[in-house]
Amino acid sequence: MRLVHEPAADDSRFDGWETVLARRVEIADSLVSRTRGLMVRRSLPAEYALAFPFGSAKTRDLHMLFVFVPIDAVWVVDDVVQRVDRLRPWRSFARERADLIVELPAGAADDVDAGDRLVLEDD
Repeated sequence: MRLVHEPAADDSRFDGWETVLARRVEIADSLVSRTRGLMVRRSLPAEYALAFPFGSAKTRDLHMLFVFVPIDAVWVVDDVVQRVDRLRPWRSFARERADLIVELPAGAADDVDAGDRLVLEDD
């Protein structure tokens, strides 16, 4: 599975452009994997993402307790990015409406903006 970023249609800087943000996507789809998230990991590999798919869109929380590395978090509804935030180890907490949350190594989502599309695709 891979995570593909497609800039918003009205973004003339990237006319028709798309990029793969992560080639290795881990899916957190159980209570245990969602609760654990990225806690206690000391590093994240390049081109890695942890995706939290949910069946419906509602307000979702992220915390950074016991997370040792900074991350980029992206909240998505129907493949459209709602929010992108850089979260700091141990200190950050964020909340937004989403049916998918994606956590990436810090800096991986620098070119991702609200209104862009973020899509999980099978290889």
